[in-house]
Amino acid sequence: MIIYCAGAIRGDTTFQNNFLEIINFLESQKHTVLAELNGKYNSSIPLTDKQIYTRDIKWIERSEMVIAEISGPSLGVGFEIAYALFQKKIPVLAFASKETKNISALIAGCDSDLLTVKEYESVEDLHKKIKNYFEGLDKKSDSKGIRFSIRK
Repeated sequence: MIIYCAGAIRGDTTFQNNFLEIINFLESQKHTVLAELNGKYNSSIPLTDKQIYTRDIKWIERSEMVIAEISGPSLGVGFEIAYALFQKKIPVLAFASKETKNISALIAGCDSDLLTVKEYESVEDLHKKIKNYFEGLDKKSDSKGIRFSIRK
């Protein structure tokens, strides 16, 4: 599966290591992961804000779903989630650390069937919840393809 991973780059990067763990775990499960922090796509040439925007939108457009680390506030991650849900209409699996006191009300209150928000306690718990999510998708498959309706 082609998955776009979103996580704080310029916002609150407290949980950036967990974001990297998501990327690494998905790649270990043989998914194609599109993300700025994925070492495969890092360029030694700095990109302008416009180039970053264009690249990230193209990556979301190519993706079948988005997985986001939402523990630290990030305007970019919120934008990417909204774009995936309401423009591209693809599922979003969002993770918040149990240490996080508040996640965005716009994420917590969103009632889109395409959005799943999960809390995690550790990197191992994060891996387990990702695996369980994909197992749930397999069970939701039908002759028309996968129906993404797993919720909190």
